[in-house]
Amino acid sequence: MLIVEDEFLIRMDTRASLEAAGFDVLEAGHADEAIAILSARSDIRLIFTDVNMPGSMDGLKLAHFVRERWPPIKIVATSGRARIPASDLPEGAHFVPKPYSAAEITATFHELVQG
Repeated sequence: MLIVEDEFLIRMDTRASLEAAGFDVLEAGHADEAIAILSARSDIRLIFTDVNMPGSMDGLKLAHFVRERWPPIKIVATSGRARIPASDLPEGAHFVPKPYSAAEITATFHELVQG
């Protein structure tokens, strides 16, 4: 799993929660770093990306890029600033609003990975 979140403390806390739930977690601070990781590895099955991020693309653009380039990867987007309608997400992607609980995201990710 790859967490893409520009806020360091949120990224750290989310990673710790997901690792405690048994997930292997990598992290990226922006889309370009995420794409570099995805390009170098073939074992990532899910990305969890914040929508509002600095850099060459935001989380929505990243989600669409990932869907086009790596179709099997599951995508979950999050934001505390806006509710993203399903029509703005790539096909099959999910949205979880911030603030989210560790139990909420863990259950969502287990369902996606196992389903």
